[in-house]
Amino acid sequence: MSAGRVARRSPLLGGLHRVMDGTMLGVVAAVAVLAGLTLHWQHRWTLSFNRLESTRTLAHRLTESTAVLERHLLNRTSKPSTLVPTKVANLVYLQRPSPTVSEPQDPNLLPSLDELIDQRIRSGY
Repeated sequence: MSAGRVARRSPLLGGLHRVMDGTMLGVVAAVAVLAGLTLHWQHRWTLSFNRLESTRTLAHRLTESTAVLERHLLNRTSKPSTLVPTKVANLVYLQRPSPTVSEPQDPNLLPSLDELIDQRIRSGY
């Protein structure tokens, strides 16, 4: 029962056989493409999730560091009850001072490279 002999005896059955072969090849190709895309998307999701986890870890470490620093500052102060937690409502914004007449306005606010090289670096803050 070769395909050629079946096609000679019944052309309709041979044509149907060819259509089914093409359909099967198309389905296999579509499954292969979708499997490749699925693997690609899973890889991208894994990378994004790892970045998200590292961001969460860094944010948690930053929160812990801030809490440790605040605890240290509270322990070092003589009157910890006078400190106010930092909130937007507690911030004080100062107006920019108006320039005095005796001070000349310097349009070049950045020092030159020679001035920066001549300055000594001080330790501490």
